[in-house]
Amino acid sequence: MLNSLWLGFFVSAALSALWRTLAGDVAVYSAMVDSLFAMAKLSVEVMLLLFGTLSLWLGFLKIAEKAMLVQTLARWLSPLFARLMPGVPSGHPALGLITLNFTANALGLDNAATPIGLKAMRELQTLNPHPDVASDAQILFLVLNASSLTLLPVTIFMYRAQQGAPDPTLVFLPILLATAASTLAGFLSVALMQRLRLRDPVVLAWMLGTALLLGGGIALLSTLSVAAIASLSSTLGNAVLFGLVMLFVLVGALRRVPIFEAFVEGAREGFEVAKNLLPYLVAMLCAVGILRASGALDSLLTGIRYLAEWMTWDTRFVDALPVALVKPFSGSAARAMMIETMSAHGVDSFPAILAATMQGSTETTFYVLAVYFGAVGIQRARYAVACALLADFAGVVASIAVCYWFFG
Repeated sequence: MLNSLWLGFFVSAALSALWRTLAGDVAVYSAMVDSLFAMAKLSVEVMLLLFGTLSLWLGFLKIAEKAMLVQTLARWLSPLFARLMPGVPSGHPALGLITLNFTANALGLDNAATPIGLKAMRELQTLNPHPDVASDAQILFLVLNASSLTLLPVTIFMYRAQQGAPDPTLVFLPILLATAASTLAGFLSVALMQRLRLRDPVVLAWMLGTALLLGGGIALLSTLSVAAIASLSSTLGNAVLFGLVMLFVLVGALRRVPIFEAFVEGAREGFEVAKNLLPYLVAMLCAVGILRASGALDSLLTGIRYLAEWMTWDTRFVDALPVALVKPFSGSAARAMMIETMSAHGVDSFPAILAATMQGSTETTFYVLAVYFGAVGIQRARYAVACALLADFAGVVASIAVCYWFFG
C-alpha cells in the first residue's frame, strides 16, 4: 500500500509537471528539485525535536509501568472490553493488552501503542476459529484503533512547537471533540454489525459517563467567546500534561520505583524508535514536497475549492484537505502534509490548525489494517474497512465543524 502511494505521488507529480511544461512553465522542474532538498532538510529539523519528545514521553511511561499505574488502569477497563468482546474469555491476556494499547493511544504515544496492539491481535488470533477471516473481536479492536481516541495528542503539539507555534496546545480541545466523534461513529457502526448489547449496565455506564463529560464540556464551551475557548484549550492542555508527569513521578517514588533509572530505560527505547523513523519521514516529506511543487495537489484542491464556491461555502478548509485525503493510507504522508501546510500557510493559520485537528482525529486505516491483520495472516477483513472509513469520515467532518466553531 505504501509503495503504491509513494509511487503515485511521484507519477502524479511527473504528469503534472509535464502538463505545466507544455503550458509554458519551464521552471517547474527546478521547483521540484528545490523542494526535494528543502523537504530533506525539514525532515532532519523535525527529527531533532522528535528524538527528545519520544524519549521524554516513553521515559515517563516507563515510570508509570513500573509503578503499576498502567496495569491498574487496565484492570479498571477490562470489565468493559469483556462485554464488548463476548467471544474473549474473562481474564484472557488479550483484554489487558487491548487496554494497554488504548491507554497508550489515549496518551498520544502511537509508537508505544503499536507493539502492544500487535501482541493483542496475536492473542485474539489464538481464539479465532477461522484464522484467515477476521473475528468480531479483532474487527472491533481494529476499528477502535483506526478511530484512535486520543486524549493527549502529544505528537501534534510537538510538530506545532517545531514549526514555531507560540501555543502548541491550542488544538487540544478541537482534537478531543473530533476524535470523540470519530471513535463514536466507528464504535456504533461495529456495534450495529455485531449486534452488541449496548444496554448492558457496564457498557451503559461507560457510554453515559463519557457522553456526560463531553456534553458538559460542549455546554460550557458554548457559553464562551472564541478567545476564551482558545485560552481554556491552552490552559487545560498544559495542565493535563504537567499533571500526568507529576502523577507518574510521585506515585513511582511512593512505590519505591527507581524513577531516574526507569526514565532513562524508557527514554533509551524512545531514542531507538525515533531513530528508525528518519528514513520514513524523509521519503514521505520529499514525495509530498514534489507533489505540491509540481502543481498536482493544487489542481485537485482548485477543483474542490471551485465546488465549494459554487455551493457558496467558505473555502479555507480546502487547504487542509490533503491531510484528510491521505490519512487513511499513510500516517507519515498525512504528517508530512500537515507540516507542509504549517510551513506554507503559517502554523496558526486556519488551514494549519484544521490540518492538525484532522491529523489528530483519526488513524491510518489501511496502514492499521495491513499491519494488524497482516501480522496474523488474516486475508478477509469482512466489514472492518467500511466501519473504519466511516469513522474517518466522521472525524474529518467533525474537525471542520469544530475548527469553524472555535476559530472561524
